[in-house]
Amino acid sequence: MAVIEQAWEWEFAASPERLWPVLADTERFNEAMGLPRYAVKETPLSDGSVRRVGSSRRGGFTATWDEGVPEWVAPHRFAHHRRFHGGPLRRVASELTIDPAAGGDGAAYSRVRYFLRIETRFWGVAPVLRAGFLRRFGRRLNEMFLEAAAFVVSGREQGLWPPAEPPSPVAQARLASRARTLAEHGYGLADRLAGHLIEAADSELERMRPRVLARRWGVAPRETIETCLAAAREGVLVLRWDLICPRCRGAKAMVTTLDQLPRGAHCDSCNVSFDRDFTRNVEVTFDPAHDIRPLENGTFCIASPLASQHVKVQQCIAAGSSAIIDAKLPDGDYRVRTVELGGSADFRVADGVLPEIILDDPDPVCGCNRDQGRLHVRNATAKDRTLVIEDRRWTTDALTAHEVTTMQAFRDLFSAAVLRPGDEVEIRHVALMFTDIKGSTDLYNRVGDAQAYSWVREHFAVLGRAVRLNNGAVVKTIGDAVMAAFSDPLDALAAAVAIRNDIVEFNRELDLPKGIRDTPIVVKLGLHCGPCIAVTLNDRLDYFGGTVNLTARLESESRGGDIVMSETMAVEPGMSEALDRLLHAEETAAIRGFAQPVRLRRVTLLDAAEEPES
Repeated sequence: MAVIEQAWEWEFAASPERLWPVLADTERFNEAMGLPRYAVKETPLSDGSVRRVGSSRRGGFTATWDEGVPEWVAPHRFAHHRRFHGGPLRRVASELTIDPAAGGDGAAYSRVRYFLRIETRFWGVAPVLRAGFLRRFGRRLNEMFLEAAAFVVSGREQGLWPPAEPPSPVAQARLASRARTLAEHGYGLADRLAGHLIEAADSELERMRPRVLARRWGVAPRETIETCLAAAREGVLVLRWDLICPRCRGAKAMVTTLDQLPRGAHCDSCNVSFDRDFTRNVEVTFDPAHDIRPLENGTFCIASPLASQHVKVQQCIAAGSSAIIDAKLPDGDYRVRTVELGGSADFRVADGVLPEIILDDPDPVCGCNRDQGRLHVRNATAKDRTLVIEDRRWTTDALTAHEVTTMQAFRDLFSAAVLRPGDEVEIRHVALMFTDIKGSTDLYNRVGDAQAYSWVREHFAVLGRAVRLNNGAVVKTIGDAVMAAFSDPLDALAAAVAIRNDIVEFNRELDLPKGIRDTPIVVKLGLHCGPCIAVTLNDRLDYFGGTVNLTARLESESRGGDIVMSETMAVEPGMSEALDRLLHAEETAAIRGFAQPVRLRRVTLLDAAEEPES
């Protein structure tokens, strides 16, 4: 056996935080290096661990290897190794480090080091590798890292490591035609999306997340989400429903229609089974349409830390040993677990101070806060464990199934997207709105059926616009009433306020018949949030349960022109600040169907800053 070790170093005028998303994106890096995709077979073992075997065929030769568990501390270090089953190589290990360095001009600099270690099975292989492979690899590595650093420093949006094979001229013409149709329908990001599908590498096009695109393009997330939904309807993209493992966040079931989504799945990577939850572990992602940009099966790198961006630290701790890890975690909520089977524990970081962590059976333990920017870890078990620190805000970039099904654009474009007959999904938290017209029967009697119906129909458009602009969806209309759903309670309140203001303007613009002095359309509004179940009813997604019932009852408590909100919703995060800008009063009411009086807030909508003087 022979051992080859080689290191390359650079100094770049950018911070580790800016360089990490590019240099540590090993999947994109391997694709740009011209390496082939490979398949991975995962086999759960009796001790709860998982064996991962990769395989790739190139030049008539099939290589197989054991994938080592990658280690990283974002944004400073990444290490990975493979142990080959046969052939000239025994083991290949690589390590990337990005350390802050002092620049003479006071700007942020980083010292970057890439280390490669190759163990061969035969002595004669090493000279050949040094003379050929290492020289070519080093030259290409240097080109790519210099290009990546220039990309980061310049702040460019696109252009780094373009695809080796862009779409064919026929596919590009097809894409241009469909993008024009999108633009004609008012989707201003159509050309930008089309450009991305042509210029981006394959690894950037798999499981595209609209929020990531929105951040890159500097546009509003809702605009990007709606564009992607319309692009899926137009045949530019394919919408996927991904059932995500709650531990590793990997997609373990991927379907293209909602009625195919299984109730649960097993994650071979984590050796755990889990149920479906629209709010937490069903994500909507997008792929290019196959006739525009077909993507091959397999992966360029299963170990990429950018594929698990919510994981900030992943590091092996030997049995019975301790370690101190330099990890500057931003303030917020985190979860600690291990790659191996076991439980988890939550902790909060404040002022950068990190707790002591004890890896024990069956669950890890978070001790007292110890140090700022340094994580003290002790493995109290008799086996090696791989520590994992997760940022609990993983859904920041995820478009959950619950969120997308409470968007009007989805309801309009994919009205046929329903669950299987008899299937139901638990929704842990949804904000609901019920509206109705006060005195609608009297309105019909006063102005006649035709005129009243015309106004009612027009009022639905006013409500629908307010709901859509505030990230909600109209679930159904019942006579003169509307039921709408929102993933965020703050959006529900904003929509209710908008409805009240828009209806005032709507009434002002009506051409009233002679003798009609009263305000024609007065809307009653009720808001509540909580858990419910989603089902298919009358060929559409609908909601049922106690949360739905109470919301409808709260709307009945409205006197018209006001908003009646449950106290449950009034104490939601951020709601207090929103209510402070409105006049509101606390009340208690006996609600039909509920044994105990219900606490509520009656919002009269007048901005507190505009309250008239007495």
